[in-house]
Amino acid sequence: MNELDSPRVARVKNLRIEDFDYPLPDGRIARHPLAERDRCKLLVRGADGALSEHLFCELPGLLPKDSMLIYNNTRVINARLRFHKTDAEGRQGALIEIFCLEPVEPRDYALSFASTGRCSWTCFIGNSKRWKQGALSMELEIGGQPLTFSAERLDKDGQASTVAFSWDRPEVTFSEIIAAAGEIPIPPYLNRSTEQSDSRDYQTVYSHIEGSVAAPTAGLHFTPALLEAISAAGIERRELTLHVGAGTFQPVKSDEIGDHRMHSEFIAVGRGLIAELAAGRRRVIAVGTTSVRTLESLYHAGVEMLRGRWTGEVPQWAPYADDEDTPTVAEALGAILSHLDATGQQTFVASTRIIIAPGYRYRIVSGMVTNFHQPKSTLLLLVSAFTGGDWRRAYDFALEHDFRFLSYGDACLFLH
Repeated sequence: MNELDSPRVARVKNLRIEDFDYPLPDGRIARHPLAERDRCKLLVRGADGALSEHLFCELPGLLPKDSMLIYNNTRVINARLRFHKTDAEGRQGALIEIFCLEPVEPRDYALSFASTGRCSWTCFIGNSKRWKQGALSMELEIGGQPLTFSAERLDKDGQASTVAFSWDRPEVTFSEIIAAAGEIPIPPYLNRSTEQSDSRDYQTVYSHIEGSVAAPTAGLHFTPALLEAISAAGIERRELTLHVGAGTFQPVKSDEIGDHRMHSEFIAVGRGLIAELAAGRRRVIAVGTTSVRTLESLYHAGVEMLRGRWTGEVPQWAPYADDEDTPTVAEALGAILSHLDATGQQTFVASTRIIIAPGYRYRIVSGMVTNFHQPKSTLLLLVSAFTGGDWRRAYDFALEHDFRFLSYGDACLFLH
């Protein structure tokens, strides 16, 4: 029997998404963050299942003393580009929106942002039917000098297209281009246009690795002063990277989660952190579902290596394929460390499609800081898996106690 046809995989695939629905009044969706980030509410679910209400700024005293807090340092890029078609006389025509998803050439994020003159990306195209052929262009001013920025659609794969970007000043980088030409892509469920304040509000204070098209929003509540207080409380702080893709906004549309295809996301974790995790000396508290997915993906990447089937990506259903004789965390992460040693690398770079749903066994994460998520979302499946199915009681508590929901809303701390 194929591992992915095992009874355990089948049980998870047969989960019905309607069981992860809840009523979310529009008025409970936060349209903007609080003026003081760390003064939002914090719902705590202790290891004993008890629920309590706090303020986020109380977090240093609520985390276990032997904790290591790990957060995602990705930075949201100005991924939404708006071009206008022009006719032969130069008159402005249809608006074409290009939403950058991930680099194609160069494929490496850092190299793509450093590109001069030309690069290509996988993109979603808004008003796609009005852009059948030809290049689009816009005039910009960067460093006090004019620049023409152009886009050409190369091919289409499903809902996405490959778009080649070019510009006529080769000393200017693509990072500078999108900073000048694009805008922050706030979540569609905010149901409003991007505002100037979002360029600040929709970034974590520790973001510095460009690549996401959505923020790891649990991290939006941290301030420099709160991070210092966490360190002063004896809690170690570490970083990793997962570049959040547009798929994070998409609810599960199929009746059963087995028919939902997870999007692939880039992850990067330093050798030093992997070695610390392998040693297992501290409880791991992940900030946000992106950090959770990255950390748990590390374990399954190591398992894939030990099984001799590593392809560079953690498959969606890999966590449910092995029922018995699963490696320890130290063994799985040891395989990654050996891989890094053999290749002379200091950072483990991969991609992941992992789906964490009820039936999943957490291997590395023993606590998480997260926000309140959309009904029928894969993020809610992840929370349900962590709380042993107790998510609804926590969400009911939050609704009854006037918590604010989604990206700019309040937060949770779940502990094992």
